[in-house]
Amino acid sequence: MTPDFQAIIFDFDYTLADSSRGIIASVNYALNELGLSLADDEAIRRTIGLSLPETLVKLAGKRHGARSDEFSSLFIERADQVMVGLTVLLDAVPKTVERLKQRNLPLGIVSTKFRYRIEAVLRREHLLEAFSVIVGGEDVREHKPSPKGLCIAIERLGRARTHCLYVGDSVTDAETAKRAGVPFVAVLSGVTSREDFADYEVYKILEDVSELSNLIEGSP
Repeated sequence: MTPDFQAIIFDFDYTLADSSRGIIASVNYALNELGLSLADDEAIRRTIGLSLPETLVKLAGKRHGARSDEFSSLFIERADQVMVGLTVLLDAVPKTVERLKQRNLPLGIVSTKFRYRIEAVLRREHLLEAFSVIVGGEDVREHKPSPKGLCIAIERLGRARTHCLYVGDSVTDAETAKRAGVPFVAVLSGVTSREDFADYEVYKILEDVSELSNLIEGSP
């Protein structure tokens, strides 16, 4: 029997949207300004969803971790110029959001991406009003996999944790859901493989969010 899910909360990058072009441009701008070697596109894609300090360590090594504040400031400087324009919604998102809203399900977003960037993209696509709550990187001190942002979203939605579903594309999202005590659905629209989720309790693994409405409706 399908659980009684009463709210759906999404990650943003690679779950609802592809902002990899903007992230790649902003990361390499920051690395270049710091006099560090540029990273290749695939390496940067694999950091999407991490905090900016974690991204710096992943790409440049722990020895440069002390420069995370500089890196973050430079990344934000460039991202403010290019991120929204280089972000596109995944093809399945508008129709999926429409179907979920037809079921009167409140929707939310919890992401390390700044809320104002998410809001700008959704506003451009005429989808901002579809989401009851958005918790972004500027709204919490502890980023995913800390459950803080997800717990804030659930509290604002006024639903029990076990009746909410968190949908994301990465093991960071899976760990976040685990720590929050929230059922998790993985989507394979990012760079994380099905096998990477083997160590996590996952309610379902979907190719992308287009399969979500059938799952919620209990369809085969």
